[in-house]
Amino acid sequence: YTEVARRDPDEEGAGVSGSVSSEDFPTSFTRGQKRRQNALCPRSYVLRRRFTLAGVMGLFLLAATIATLELGRRRGHLASSFGVDDCEGGCKNGPLTVTTWNMAAINNNPFEYWITYDDDPRYEEIMVDVEKFLEEPGERDIAVKDVFKPKEFEKLKAKMAEVGWPDITDYWKNELKNRKIISEFMKDPLLGSKRLISMPDRVTNTINVVDSDEPVCRPTVINMYSEDLSNLDTWFVKWITFMFEDSVRIPISETEFEETVPYKMLQPISKAKYPDITEDEAARSLPIQTLCGAIFDAILVHMMNTIVEPPVWQGLKKKMVENLNKQKVPHTVEILKRSYSGSDIIALQEVSSSFVITAQHEFADHYHVVPPSEIDASRDQNSILLLSKARFPNGATSEITDLVHKSFPEGVKVPVATGDILAVTAMDASGNDYVIASFHGDTNGLATIPVVDAILQTMASTNFLANHKLIFGMDANTYEHGEAGKKQDVLEFASHFVSKGLSSCWGDTPNPENYTTFNARTYLQTQLNKACKSSEKREKGDVNPKDFILFANEQFEVVHTLKDNTGDKKYIEDMAFPTLNFPSDHGILSTVLKERE
Repeated sequence: YTEVARRDPDEEGAGVSGSVSSEDFPTSFTRGQKRRQNALCPRSYVLRRRFTLAGVMGLFLLAATIATLELGRRRGHLASSFGVDDCEGGCKNGPLTVTTWNMAAINNNPFEYWITYDDDPRYEEIMVDVEKFLEEPGERDIAVKDVFKPKEFEKLKAKMAEVGWPDITDYWKNELKNRKIISEFMKDPLLGSKRLISMPDRVTNTINVVDSDEPVCRPTVINMYSEDLSNLDTWFVKWITFMFEDSVRIPISETEFEETVPYKMLQPISKAKYPDITEDEAARSLPIQTLCGAIFDAILVHMMNTIVEPPVWQGLKKKMVENLNKQKVPHTVEILKRSYSGSDIIALQEVSSSFVITAQHEFADHYHVVPPSEIDASRDQNSILLLSKARFPNGATSEITDLVHKSFPEGVKVPVATGDILAVTAMDASGNDYVIASFHGDTNGLATIPVVDAILQTMASTNFLANHKLIFGMDANTYEHGEAGKKQDVLEFASHFVSKGLSSCWGDTPNPENYTTFNARTYLQTQLNKACKSSEKREKGDVNPKDFILFANEQFEVVHTLKDNTGDKKYIEDMAFPTLNFPSDHGILSTVLKERE
């Protein structure tokens, strides 16, 4: 028995070895050739045991996979396979797929915010070296006059005299030239609060012009300027030519432009608005801010060429500019087409007028592209909508943005600007009426609740809107930890919209730690008091739950919601973005809604 039991009964000769007959065993341990051919399942005890174990393990793995996918779906990391992007350009009926995205890149300074740059570790090394240069300068904290030299001041002084500005030689000698470049200039809080550095940078850093698709940039490290800055002499010739000689044509409306020179764009700094500035500095603020701006740019060029070879940092900058700035629109279009072409509604915020034109061409086959009737020409940040031609054959039937503005409480100043709100009506292919809105909140989120209330008030007080269904995609600019009257708390916002009969893609009580932004300032920008060390990006950065899709709770329920900071319907937690492949500092949200029975 022992000898036979050691064999698989199916093996040739099993059951007839030695003196033990196969007849001494139960029939289930014996096999005839004919019986094996007719068996529906293995009769071998060993094979049955193996198949049973494999079946149990298969069921376990299937259950674990389903549980993992469901958990990912609920947390917004994975898309469900049901009802998502089944129809290119949206579906005619069935569940409603809504996507919202604040698609703006941070600004035209590719170095301002920490990004995830997996392709080249030198990026992180350079940014950490910049941080050390400014935090621990040591012997490198030399005098201003050793970087921005007296000969440069004299040339600048002559140019400023030519345009009729007052002389500031005394200010140069007594206030600036002997300061240490880091501890006494770059990190002087008064220069910051007086706006003597940030004001000229804001005005002249990047200038949009009417005769080119690309802006004109001041010769500095912190914008898209692409020419050589490998030494201070080269930099200064280009800088002073730009400020005082180069003519630019800037748009002043959709059809008009003004020809000017960059120095003429500078604005006086008012003591009433910036009380830290002295009366004398305010009176001579144009030449003083110009001088401070020149010193600031000179220090940046000096610093970068000190910590790394010019071809290295300039090469990295060129690649970053190409991906984050110049290719921003193509990257955005490609992401929307690749991953969100099945959306019925796409709400976009902080959209440039040039993107509107591009979208009208790129999405014409499947979407009505709906910009606001009043485009923001100066800030160039607009909320727009893309409505599926399959779902909404006639597109937007009317714009009600003006009615929303008129619904703000009288005498209450709501911090919204032209282009921040777009609200329209639309009818779907089944005859259902909608109010669809896209909104970009102010930095502190203080306009978000008033705007929601204004839309609801507009719908309630306008007869023809009474039976419309609301879909509202927004960058609410809410915070995990708010401050009453200063920053909008996300749970306070949720409590408010629930009290108005609304719900969100994140439910009635959103998780305050369900972040849709992760950005942190570097040391390569004008406001060093807001800079985050490489080790503090998570703690001191803007990591908050800012983006929402709202709807009436009695009308819709959420099938699922995803968030995305890769462009591939995936969200990588604790990753700073934008990245070279994802051109925005806000994640994308996409939710599938079904009508309640």
